[in-house]
Amino acid sequence: MKKYLLTTAIILAGFIPTSADTATENALEDLFAKERAYYYSVNPGTAPKGQPRPVADRMAPVSADFHASHKAKLQALKDQLGSIDRSKLEEESQLNYDMFVYYLNSGLIFENTRNWRMPFVSDGGFHSYLPRMASMVSLKSKEDYEAYIARLNDIPRYFDDHIANMRIGIKDGYTMPKIVLDGLLSTFSAPIVEKAEDSAFYKPFMNMSKFLSDAEKEALRAKGKDAVMNSVNAAYVKLNTFMNEEYYPAARESLGASEWPNGDEIYKEFVKYYTTLDVTPDEIHELGLQEVARIRSEMEEIIKEVGYEGTFKEFLTFLRTDEQFYAKSAKELLMHASYIAKKIDGRLPALFGKMPRQPYGVEAVPDAIAPNYTTGRYVGAPLTADRGGYYWVNTHFLDKRPLYALPALTLHEGAPGHHTQNALSKELENVPEFRLGLYPHAFGEGWGLYSEKLGLDMNIYETPYEQFGRLTYEMWRACRLVIDTGIHSKGWTRRQAQLLLEENSALSTHNIRTEVDRYISWPGQALAYKMGELKLLELRKLVEETLGEKFDIKAFHDRIMSAGGVPLTILEARVQSWIDAQK
Repeated sequence: MKKYLLTTAIILAGFIPTSADTATENALEDLFAKERAYYYSVNPGTAPKGQPRPVADRMAPVSADFHASHKAKLQALKDQLGSIDRSKLEEESQLNYDMFVYYLNSGLIFENTRNWRMPFVSDGGFHSYLPRMASMVSLKSKEDYEAYIARLNDIPRYFDDHIANMRIGIKDGYTMPKIVLDGLLSTFSAPIVEKAEDSAFYKPFMNMSKFLSDAEKEALRAKGKDAVMNSVNAAYVKLNTFMNEEYYPAARESLGASEWPNGDEIYKEFVKYYTTLDVTPDEIHELGLQEVARIRSEMEEIIKEVGYEGTFKEFLTFLRTDEQFYAKSAKELLMHASYIAKKIDGRLPALFGKMPRQPYGVEAVPDAIAPNYTTGRYVGAPLTADRGGYYWVNTHFLDKRPLYALPALTLHEGAPGHHTQNALSKELENVPEFRLGLYPHAFGEGWGLYSEKLGLDMNIYETPYEQFGRLTYEMWRACRLVIDTGIHSKGWTRRQAQLLLEENSALSTHNIRTEVDRYISWPGQALAYKMGELKLLELRKLVEETLGEKFDIKAFHDRIMSAGGVPLTILEARVQSWIDAQK
């Protein structure tokens, strides 16, 4: 495989111990403190590390004016960082320095492209995460509830600012394609209710804190009902009207990012951001075609193994339609997912020396967003939350959720995939707070896909059909390389993209439609999975071949996870320095 490396000072310099300069170390720490103070000021509900996180009493700023000032602030921090001599820092401080470069550049990419003009993708956005807000906070005191109510009352302002931003997008020709909106518009009306008690936002008032008196509960419930109906519900009604009567008619008919003003350059920036590599769309497209051919040959071998005598296409039809491969109820599907998750948990010690303290559960994707949502997803939680992380399983359209693909999905979204990596990254010690939970997509999604292959090491796949399901998921991610670059830089149609998946994977036609719409709506992100996985496999092979019998899979995985989420360039440098130390 061709190695795509980003030639930077990070790689050239590595993490070489130096004679650290105290003044330089202090300057870097001061800059981190300055960034955190700014972060706390614009992110309601945050507080300095080590202090209790307050319940947010307002929504985040999102206006065009805020984004202009935010861009200037990020650039000022980057300029100040550039005045600090990296070579005079200790080894760990050099890593913090490099991660701060990545952190600031990531923010500037989205500010420079003004991506805030389109604040949602095909399966969600600013409007759809809010109903989960109530489950993410701990409400105990009267002050906690009052802060929550104040936040609800700020949602109209929050939505108005987003509407204003989308109007700028309409004017600039920077909108979501109309074909994606066809499956998304219902999510804007889903939270609208007839009475407060039916709203997810009212849930905290149903079973209130035992520390409140009956009189306090009654007064807070009255305020809560008023906020839910007159602020939240009214805001959703207004937003839904805007989306249907103004945004949808003005949305573009074209698909690719290349159709935006300066779209080719914007897409190239997104490619570099989501892969954390210096690689072109053409190179990724060709690599994707090679991976599709390789995986297809492995799938053909499994068809021979099970003794199926029809064509590849007929085998896919068999997998998509035979009742033996599908759950009969939502509960049955969740039970299968839970069984697989617990089986994996018992085998993790063979592959990891350090595992996270935070647990995770299995639950269904909320009904309001499930119809146009992906098959599964991991939803994390702060370490201070009254809940763990959750592996979401989509229980809508059960005849489109094959059980043979469930092991791969569970490995990816739960453990050792996203839950493991997210929880461990939050438990990092003695690092700047901006690094906690940091999620470079190629590292995060690459690890998720790599985790599916770890199911082979743990003997999770019990049947050839489950092995075919794993290959279907790998094929899915290989096709993403071809489809994302095809749509956004080569003028591919939606149907071309769908056909590639229909002809090469056992994904249901429903999943294929929702997935292709996701790639259309989120240029570049789909590239992260396969590009990240290929880099992880490349690094594992390098370590195995270099260390031979000294290779320790636990130590390798612990090294990969030891710094939290990092760009692939930094990850490669860290693995190489670890190899040198082992030798």
